[in-house]
Amino acid sequence: MSIKAWLTAFRLRTLPLAVSCIAMGSFLAADKGYFALNIFLLCILTTVLLQILSNLANDYGDAISGIDGEHRTGPKRMVQSGAITKQAMRKALYLFAILSLISGITLLYFTIDNLQTFLFFLGLGIACIIAAIAYTVGKKPYGYVGLGDVSVFIFFGLVGVGGTYYLFTKTIDWQIFLPASSSGLFAVGVLNINNVRDIESDKASGKFSLPVRMGKSNAGIYHLVITIVAIMTAISYAYLYFDFLIQWIFLVTIPLFAGIAKAVIILPSNNLDPYLKRMALSTLLFVLLFGIGLLLR
Repeated sequence: MSIKAWLTAFRLRTLPLAVSCIAMGSFLAADKGYFALNIFLLCILTTVLLQILSNLANDYGDAISGIDGEHRTGPKRMVQSGAITKQAMRKALYLFAILSLISGITLLYFTIDNLQTFLFFLGLGIACIIAAIAYTVGKKPYGYVGLGDVSVFIFFGLVGVGGTYYLFTKTIDWQIFLPASSSGLFAVGVLNINNVRDIESDKASGKFSLPVRMGKSNAGIYHLVITIVAIMTAISYAYLYFDFLIQWIFLVTIPLFAGIAKAVIILPSNNLDPYLKRMALSTLLFVLLFGIGLLLR
């Protein structure tokens, strides 16, 4: 087992997506006059650890379930290929679950001084850990029955953005769930590309993701719809709060998302792998430009 194998299993290209929801929540809080570097860094650390945990669990779960086989079209998985043993991957899952919990508790220690709120967020953090593992691991992984999109929207959107915003401000403004929905929907778009790419191998292996259930053509239309809705929810928030034309700079990312949606619709599924990284980076760029717009108020 090499360092390269572990870095591959970490799937580093997915990490910008994890950072995006924290950045969105932090920008929204900073716009209200609340920001602390230590909270921001601990939020980033906790989310990155959870994302790596999810990626490792995905590698492990797909291998032991037989979903990853010789006909897989995506990048080689480390357990299925033998580059990392099942025993070593199980130990890594325990390690990253513990690290995520420690990082999350440290974050709450610095941000929450009310026991009831502390316990609520602790429970939420434990739910995130369970969700990261249960996506592909266990007797009935929810990712195999088409529920991954809902989970991603909740944890990368409503919880990731809304939770971050609350840790800074100690309040919740319901309007922030408009840009939170943008972050969540773009994250769903990344998952959709992943599932469309793997549609044939998943179908053969009995993994009923949404693209498997609805078919390649409809999955492309679905991707276009969630992209449009993600942009429109951000525009709705901007309409309510932006005063200057320069604040709408985030709209320059629309051609990027349009190009990705076109590719998902027209390209064969086995040609979509490069668009995963492109979608994740486009989402991060969108969040950064949206955040700049907020700070220019």
